[in-house]
Amino acid sequence: MMKILIIDDDRAVCSSLKLLLSRKGYEVTSIHHPSVAMETIEQLSPDFILLDMNFTINTSGKQGLNLLKTVRNSHPKISIILMTGWATVQIAVEGMKLGAKDFIAKPWNNNDLINSIENIKKIHHTENHFSNSKATVENTNIIGSSKEMLAVMAMVEKVAGTEASVLITGESGTGKELIAEAIHQRSTRNHAPFIKVNLGGIPNDLFESEMFGHLKGTFTGAVSDREGRFTKANKGTIFLDEIGELELASQVKLLRVLQEKTFEKLGSSETQRTDVRVICATNRNLEKQVTNGKFREDLFYRINLINIHLPPLNDRKSDIPDLVNYFINNVSQLYNTRRPYINEETLNWLSNQEYKGNIRQLKNIIERTFILNLNKKDLIRKDFLPAFNFSESKTNQSNALNLQAIEIDAIKRALAKYDHSVSASAKALGITRSSLYRRLEKYGIKHEPKI
Repeated sequence: MMKILIIDDDRAVCSSLKLLLSRKGYEVTSIHHPSVAMETIEQLSPDFILLDMNFTINTSGKQGLNLLKTVRNSHPKISIILMTGWATVQIAVEGMKLGAKDFIAKPWNNNDLINSIENIKKIHHTENHFSNSKATVENTNIIGSSKEMLAVMAMVEKVAGTEASVLITGESGTGKELIAEAIHQRSTRNHAPFIKVNLGGIPNDLFESEMFGHLKGTFTGAVSDREGRFTKANKGTIFLDEIGELELASQVKLLRVLQEKTFEKLGSSETQRTDVRVICATNRNLEKQVTNGKFREDLFYRINLINIHLPPLNDRKSDIPDLVNYFINNVSQLYNTRRPYINEETLNWLSNQEYKGNIRQLKNIIERTFILNLNKKDLIRKDFLPAFNFSESKTNQSNALNLQAIEIDAIKRALAKYDHSVSASAKALGITRSSLYRRLEKYGIKHEPKI
């Protein structure tokens, strides 16, 4: 039985928490003064500590921080969850820096507190379980067996079964959305929606409407009620891409729903509760943005319980041959042609190039080479490739336009081949459904699924 120690000078809080946690099968002890904390910890050896940040003898939160430091130094394996009021959230952020696993605002929600404990417990369990295991990329579009990608997939396996918030970082084109989908597919929420939101494309004045919805007539143009993204994602996963682009005013609104799990539609006073798993992604350095005052520190720690960093393609070049063959298979299936052979010399040459655009750039190169050499489709040779200079994206606009035309043609072919099924077409193209939807909108391609 796992042991939990509550350190809080409010006896009513301790009694309430003790009753709640005991019913969940935990062995619970409470103390009311920090002066006896270390002695109790030595005797009890708890697995978790729920630590209040403010004691009546010291309401600055400093005593709680000092105790946190002491416990972390002497007992680093004990998981500590901070209990704090909204007025001292900044102190809780300081506590996260010092090694606390999470913080819960008072008055707390029982389900949120239990979920936090369960998430931390699962993460610790899977860290031990996967410490000597090989990662898997089965049932995903994630290609790669390099040690860098195996480490990424090991992290995916560790956190997927929890409710922990995940921040996926990495350069553009490294596959952050695929990792988010892999986490969702392996989670207990995989039967529910996976809702992708590109925060960089939502203006600040439309943020609430997009995320929380609105009622008819709330503003000019609101001709009907609208469900927001958090409503659509209920019981599932919401993927907040490009979160580093979110303006400060919108960050406050997002923090509230992540913290309290509640929101109101624009034009409504009715509070709605949401049950979503949150996964975020960015190609920006959020810690630097926090330092520069462009990103809220409390929001950063709320979304960054677990960080998964995707390496650039230039740091995992051993995966390039597998990626090349994967893209060749996809495009040959799409165009109903025999799969061409690519020799070792060509693969080696590709593996030694620099890819500023990462996997996305490699994919474009392979598809363009294939399409522009359809009459030579039995073999892809090195001399087919030099025309695609690896820095051309900045200097050759005509090639960029040519690439766009090729992409549009490939999408139209896929839709026609698979009776306008977005799922089947996206799979054939080697992209996600949400990526295909964005391209349909971007290029104005009509999508008329057959019934």
